Amino acid sequence: MEEKQAEKLRTINYSGIFLSCFSDYSEKCVHATPEHVLLYLYSGEQVIEDRDKKITIQAGECAFIRRNHRLMMYKNSKGDALYKGISLTFNRILLREFYSKLSKADLPEKVPIPEENVFRIKPRADIISLFQSLTPYFDENLKPSDGVAHLKLQEGIYALLNQSEIFFPILFDFTEPWKMDIMEFLNDNYMDELTMEQIASYTGRSLATFKRDFGKISNLTPQKWLIKRRLETAYIKLKEEGKKVQDVYTEVGFKNLSHFSTAFKRQYGVPPAEVGLL
Repeated sequence: MEEKQAEKLRTINYSGIFLSCFSDYSEKCVHATPEHVLLYLYSGEQVIEDRDKKITIQAGECAFIRRNHRLMMYKNSKGDALYKGISLTFNRILLREFYSKLSKADLPEKVPIPEENVFRIKPRADIISLFQSLTPYFDENLKPSDGVAHLKLQEGIYALLNQSEIFFPILFDFTEPWKMDIMEFLNDNYMDELTMEQIASYTGRSLATFKRDFGKISNLTPQKWLIKRRLETAYIKLKEEGKKVQDVYTEVGFKNLSHFSTAFKRQYGVPPAEVGLL
């Protein structure tokens, strides 16, 4: 791939493995995928903006982005180096299959569940060798077989689990297959006015079982998770969409403006009316 070529955005997808290359100096996009993503940057620079937090990834660095989170991404050239990154997308079918083959003895106990959406990943040998092995497929426009792509995605999961135990509860944040996925349901319905009893019922659980299962995937209580998720959406609507506070607070599920403003300032450090000025 020649630098300074005239093409615009080039993205290639091989069975959940993506290469993105930009010839423009900077490209801004919204990341909002229902799947977990592991990103490796070959060249250029990537800035990931998660509400009021920014993470900058340089060439040779790697980041993990949690599913179901809307982020702003800035993909920049740096000097003569174009932006070039490869990402692996881990869908729920792949993760369930992987989990089913794990020995129970391999599962760590009492791992604290982080609430962050974006994680820097240390460029260890397993991560570097994984992404270097993918380069020839894109440089030579050679599509790997579905079997090879599947193995590379599995290799990515192993690399994350070897990186830190925190990725066990993050990647395997589901329970029995006959029960509705809690996070999928909440991310689809978090702005609706539902009681905890209704949410438990809709996901096929008693209230006690719902609270127990939720405790396996988040350190927050369900009520606090819902407030945090609503505030994250409100931040986007105020900052990126330019909406008014009076319209946003009811739209995301708050009944009281004062309660919304207090909770918003507690989470972001500024009143909601000042977000558009940042």
